[in-house]
This record gives sequence, structure tokens and C-alpha cells, in this order.
Amino acid sequence: MAVTAAQVKELRAATDAPMMDCKKALVENDGDMAKATEWLKERGIAKAAKKADRVAAEGLVGFKIADDFSQATVVEINSETDFVAQNEGFKNLVLKTTEEIYSTSPADVESIKSTEFGSYFAETVAKIGEKIDIRRFATLKADDDTVALNGYIHSNNRIAVIVLAKCDSAKTAEGMKPFLKNVAMHASAMKPTTLSYKNFDPEYVESETKGRIEALKKENEELSRLKKPLKNVPQYISMMQLTDAVMAQAEADIKEALKAQGKPEQIWDKIVPGQIARFILDNTLLDQEQALLDQQYVLDDKLTVAQAVQAEAKKLGGSAEIVDFVRLEVGEGIEKKEDDFAAEVAAQMG
Repeated sequence: MAVTAAQVKELRAATDAPMMDCKKALVENDGDMAKATEWLKERGIAKAAKKADRVAAEGLVGFKIADDFSQATVVEINSETDFVAQNEGFKNLVLKTTEEIYSTSPADVESIKSTEFGSYFAETVAKIGEKIDIRRFATLKADDDTVALNGYIHSNNRIAVIVLAKCDSAKTAEGMKPFLKNVAMHASAMKPTTLSYKNFDPEYVESETKGRIEALKKENEELSRLKKPLKNVPQYISMMQLTDAVMAQAEADIKEALKAQGKPEQIWDKIVPGQIARFILDNTLLDQEQALLDQQYVLDDKLTVAQAVQAEAKKLGGSAEIVDFVRLEVGEGIEKKEDDFAAEVAAQMG
């Protein structure tokens, strides 16, 4: 049927949707205003035009874990403002979305949007009246009884972590669950981006090396000016670079230094291992910053996370290894748009 300009104008006034979308909605629904309004809401088009170019970098994470620790889901949902993120309607939307993803295991965000739940999500967003996005989500599962799983959500509901460990037995897996929550809390605070240094791209490590070493040199210049102890400046930044040849040379250099210091050779075996460990610590700064297993464990900084996990499993009479983790933090990696309020006002007045 023919759609009149008056009908399009009326629908636009009711929904604030773009003119062409209003016309299409009316054509698709034979001019029925109520059905056209619902059609726009289901597609999240109502009030969407004014939101399209805004940046949604605030929000909350959702977290759900099974009572038996067999599965956990984390979800990041973004809003434009923290004010909306603290709204009960938004909090409820995060809760329901997390439940939906936990229950249905969708392949991606588009899969969620194409379901009946996607229509509910779009309609709720339209009611809230701000740009809201499901940015990302993940679900990890303990698929047999030798896999231990646990997680943690920070009190501000902006960071959530899931950790998964493969164990030698069901008994060890059961005993490791409380410890894995501590590891998840560690990851929450220390912001690892990958599991191990082995996951780094060699080109990335190479590109980071010079800049990090130069930054340490500049830091030492300032420490020297303040007459404070200087930091060791490394040659390398990742275990990936510490080849057998590099380690052999490091050991030779340590022994040469001990000889120059006049240390008796018979006590070198008591000194060298500690200095090798120090060399590794000084030359793996990238690993310690970004790789979970290679970070110094916050509850015992004499151990890496990997060593702490092994030590805990040993207490239980078994062995364990973290094989996967997910960490979501609201807004991480999103470039926030800096609004110039004065310029905006001037533009509108002009």
C-alpha cells in the first residue's frame, strides 16, 4: 500500500528513527503504525541515528559460573556513560545477556542479535536511549573431571577473569579450584594479555625490545640524578630471545666476573644459579608484564604464576598446568572520543 508523508512524519516523531527507515517500516507493515514501531524497535533502529557515531567505552562485565565449576561465562557490554552503566535497567540487561550466552553458547555477537533475545536486547537499548553494545564474550568449560576451572569478578563489575587448568587427576582438579580463584584475582590486577611468552609473535618481541631498553636507560638517568639505585639494563626482554647460546654466554660472563672478583672457584656453584636466575628475571620484562604464566605471582613474588600453580598441585600430591584464561576489562583498547563541549555549543549556536 502507499505510505503518506504524514504517516512517515508521525512514526519519526514517535521513534526518532531516520526518515527512510520509518518509510520502510510502514511499507513492510502495510501502514500499521503499531507494527511499524515494533519493527523498528526489534531492529534497534529507534533512536539509533543519533547514537551511531558515539563511542561506547563505559559499561559493565557480566560473570556467571556453574555451582560445580564446570563452566563459566564472561561478557562485556558497553554504554556511552558510566551514569547509564549504573542504571538498574542496564545492570539487568547485562545479567540477562550473560545468562543467555551462558545457556546458549552463541558463536558470535551477530548470532545473538539474530535471535529472539536479540530483539529483546534492541528493544531494551531503545528504551534506555543510549548507544549500548555487546562488545565481546567468552565461555570456558571443564570438559572432564581432571580439568579445574574457577573465576573472579572485581567488586566494581568492570573486570572479570576465568582460569582453566589441566590436572593429573580428578582429586587434584578438585583441590585446585580455590587456588585458581587466587590466580584469577592475580590476573585481574596484573593485566596479562596472553598465557605464555611462547604465544608472542617473534616480530612483536623484536619491535618491543629496543624501545623498552631505551626507556629503562632514560629511567636510570632520572634515578642517577636523584642519587637512587639504578635498575639493571637488559639485553633482551623475553625468554623467547634467551637461546641456549645466549644462556651459555651469560653463564660464562658470570664466571668471568666471579674470577675477576677473586671468588674461589669451589664456591661458584653456590653463586652461579642465583645470578643466572637474576639474569633471566632482568631479561624477561615483556613476559613478566604480559604473559600470565611468566608473571611474578602477587601472593608470592619469589615464584612465577606457573611455579605457584605447580607448587600448589604438589601439595595436593599431583600436578597441574594452566592451559587457558580469559580476562575482560570494560573499555580496554577502545579509543575514547574527547568531546570539546565549547566547540559543540558554538557549532549549534552558529
